[in-house]
Amino acid sequence: MQGASQLTISRRDFLNGCALSLAAGTALSPLEILAMERAHAPYPPLLQGMRGSQAGSFEVAHAAALSGARFGKPEPTNEAVYDMVVVGGGLSGLSAAHFYRQRAGKDKRVLVLDNHDDFGGHARRNEFDVDGRRLLCYGGSQSIDTPSEYSDAAAGLLKDLGIHLDKFYEYFDRSFFERRNSRPAIYFDADIFGKAATLPNALGDFRGRVDPKNVDSAIDQYPIDEDARLALKRLLFEETDYLAGRSLDEKISLLRKISYSDFLRKHAGMPEAIVGLLRDNIKGYWGVGWDALSALEAYRLDQPGMGALELETRQGRPGKDLEEPYIFHFPDGNASIARALVRELVPGCISADTMEALVTAKLDYAALDEASQTCRIRLNSTAVDVRNARDRKHVDVTYIRNGKPESARARHVVLACYNEMIPHICPEVSPAQKKAIEHAEKVPLVYISVAVRNWKAWHALGTHSIYAPQSTYMHSFGLDFPVSIGDYRFTDDPSTPAVIHGTYAPTKPDMGLTDKQQSVAGRGRLLTMSFDDHERLILGQLNGALKDGGFDAERDIAGITVNRWPHGYAYEYNDLYEPAEYNPSNGPHIAGRARMGRISIANSDSSAYAYVDGAIDAADRAVSEQLALA
Repeated sequence: MQGASQLTISRRDFLNGCALSLAAGTALSPLEILAMERAHAPYPPLLQGMRGSQAGSFEVAHAAALSGARFGKPEPTNEAVYDMVVVGGGLSGLSAAHFYRQRAGKDKRVLVLDNHDDFGGHARRNEFDVDGRRLLCYGGSQSIDTPSEYSDAAAGLLKDLGIHLDKFYEYFDRSFFERRNSRPAIYFDADIFGKAATLPNALGDFRGRVDPKNVDSAIDQYPIDEDARLALKRLLFEETDYLAGRSLDEKISLLRKISYSDFLRKHAGMPEAIVGLLRDNIKGYWGVGWDALSALEAYRLDQPGMGALELETRQGRPGKDLEEPYIFHFPDGNASIARALVRELVPGCISADTMEALVTAKLDYAALDEASQTCRIRLNSTAVDVRNARDRKHVDVTYIRNGKPESARARHVVLACYNEMIPHICPEVSPAQKKAIEHAEKVPLVYISVAVRNWKAWHALGTHSIYAPQSTYMHSFGLDFPVSIGDYRFTDDPSTPAVIHGTYAPTKPDMGLTDKQQSVAGRGRLLTMSFDDHERLILGQLNGALKDGGFDAERDIAGITVNRWPHGYAYEYNDLYEPAEYNPSNGPHIAGRARMGRISIANSDSSAYAYVDGAIDAADRAVSEQLALA
């Protein structure tokens, strides 16, 4: 790990990324040398410490965007003109490359550039090797959410990749935790509540689901005063219309203008202790708490106190009427989609013909940028200048690799990078388009993967997931989803290794800040935190929450990967601050994604929708725009 670890566990002495030195006059053949180089080629999924937007991935972009840095003229390239260059190797960029080759021909030459040392964007794969057992986890994009609502393009892409969603009904063990009498828990931090305790969670999750078993006895143990306990029970179980006497329109108007936290205070009469308990259960979904989200959104998600408002004639209730289960999850999250795309784009880089084989197959990163491939994926390459050539038939792209400017020319370009970078690297963005792009503010997020030698403490406590209200670090953490695919088996024995997934959304709640203002502040906070800072907080929180189950971080933790995403979720319109008519089909993002000659924009930002299908649909649109010019 980076820095001086606070754990005394052994660390890999990584050879990945080290140059292979061969003595002069070696008798090895070029093919043997190549084989040796491949054996020691970087394998990013196994790297631990600070990952996500790792050191080296953002400095050039920050220099361009924040300081207006210019990087000189690149040396003439000896590469032939590409048919398409894609800037950004996340799900949207990889999908754009796939759609283009699918529609224009597999012989078309495509170059994908990405500033990170791994592809997939937020769809990042984390791997661990613990006591001889291989563990997988996700460092970003988690699951395929509600695929029944996917567009033809998004659904078709998954089908083309051999991802058969019906199989997850077999692979996802939905009764795994129930069979083990494992229930969600809530962790009360002593620094916040005066007493440390891990107890059954009676609050429900962000969609409002409450486990009715032993709720009264659970709440009676909560380290809050008796009046707060009684208030919480009323909120959870009494059907009260807190806006009685108002018309339907008046209710909707009020709920849109007030945060759910303020609704609880001003209309439900909840004490501050209860407002605080509920505030953060939405953070993993929106990246902010209920202090910066509308009460109308709380109604949509069926939060406590909203059930008797009777707005069904005008507002949907997704929290109440979900029919499609949340089970479409690979052990490495949506990194499997990215890997499937790369398998199609770069034949031979991975030996896996099925979605089952893909999960455990090792990908050859050295094969991604070979000259023999018609599609090349070039990592550690940050685009700094993208502009239509004078002939209006080509686009010239300048990027920085190994500290030096390089160039590529293409007939088409798709910008699938972070949207806010585009005005800084593309001089043809108009002032109006720049303003439209800058309306959004990406949401910072940290996904934490902790490999443990066993999960006995979780079993002893009778829980698999923990909510930590008002936490200054992880608001939730727990065992991964119980999915077994192909040769990869989810751990079924508490004495065997497992991965704990945690989420940290850096916010500044209850200070009157908007969601965007909290995102800016949170991003700044992330950039000041070292890996040691994260590690200290992770150890403290896990030791605190799991100590009664016998957990000891020093003994039980085998590895930590912190996936830091200062530019995380795509911005989605928040109706507490945005006009009611803004949505993925209408808003400033439409003007922000306007085509500029042979340059089109594809990313989930341009869809104003932070989901896999938002990224794929943007790629479909961008490629269609460019093919219309051919």
